[in-house]
Amino acid sequence: MKKLISLLLVLAMALALVACGASEPAATEAPKADAPAAAPEAPAAEVTTYDVGVAIYQYNDNFMTLYRQEIEAYFKTLETDTVKYNVTMVDSKNDMAEQTNQIDTFITQGMDVIILNLVQTSSAEVLIDKVVAAGIPCILINREPLGDNGDESYPGIINNPTVCYVGADARQSGTMQGNLILALDNKGDLNGDGVVKYIMVIGDPENPDAQYRTEKSIQAMTDAGVAVECLVENVGNWDQTKGQEITAAALAQFGDEIEVVFCNNDGMALGAAASIEAAGRVVGEDIYLVGVDAIPEAIELIKNGAMTGTVLNDHIGQSHAAVDAAVAALNGEELQNYYWVDYVMVDAAYVAAN
Repeated sequence: MKKLISLLLVLAMALALVACGASEPAATEAPKADAPAAAPEAPAAEVTTYDVGVAIYQYNDNFMTLYRQEIEAYFKTLETDTVKYNVTMVDSKNDMAEQTNQIDTFITQGMDVIILNLVQTSSAEVLIDKVVAAGIPCILINREPLGDNGDESYPGIINNPTVCYVGADARQSGTMQGNLILALDNKGDLNGDGVVKYIMVIGDPENPDAQYRTEKSIQAMTDAGVAVECLVENVGNWDQTKGQEITAAALAQFGDEIEVVFCNNDGMALGAAASIEAAGRVVGEDIYLVGVDAIPEAIELIKNGAMTGTVLNDHIGQSHAAVDAAVAALNGEELQNYYWVDYVMVDAAYVAAN
């Protein structure tokens, strides 16, 4: 009996082993496919950096401060991932010897282009020749060297594809100053005696801008049939303090005889405005005052009635045109000889509308 039971147990175990062996084999994990290889990194774009030298005749000039700041800002807007502009700007401190040294340094440093605001237009040829001999394009700004006939025929610029002048025609600004006075109901003749008596505050007598503004402002008056008399003509060298001193002295000497104060720029006009106020005179009532540049301080005076008008010397348009010319030269393009930006007459109505 025990043998029978043992036999049955053995048979049961055998059957269990058979059943177990017949079951599905355990699934094996499929081999993983190889991960795609990482794409090689693109090489960094090559960056070209251009060295730009900018010499400003004098930092202590209201208009040129706006101009030089806009040059730097505009170059920044033109930069890309592959093109950079390294701008080195220097103050020539209204000293021709200082500016000559600065240009020599720019040449030694191997500047790719030079933007030059001349201290003395009479020395233009010396500096232009240095830059051209070094094979560097030269962009002249703001102070125009003139040809022998007093026109745009300066030999260092004409027919030279690497030199140009960027600016505004100063004759236009002078004419607009005269037109600001002519636009008044009394054409500047406050006392009604038939003669407009004025003082003229001149920038730099060697500078064509000063020459033309001085000449053309009065020519506009006389061409319109207005009789004029100059009481004082003095040099303020574009300086606000000088403008104040010249105007104060003239007011002390001539008093109510002075009907119009012409200033070759707004910096000197700001000084004149201070002297006019100190003398108890009121612009628009017993005296008129005009300038050139349309700097923010002058616009504010016009808005408040403390200045008759000015002429917009477009520092944004001119600085951008100068930079565009520099970039064109860097790209190997031939330059035009002259790039002009128009002036705009600015009176109270213009200020109110803008």
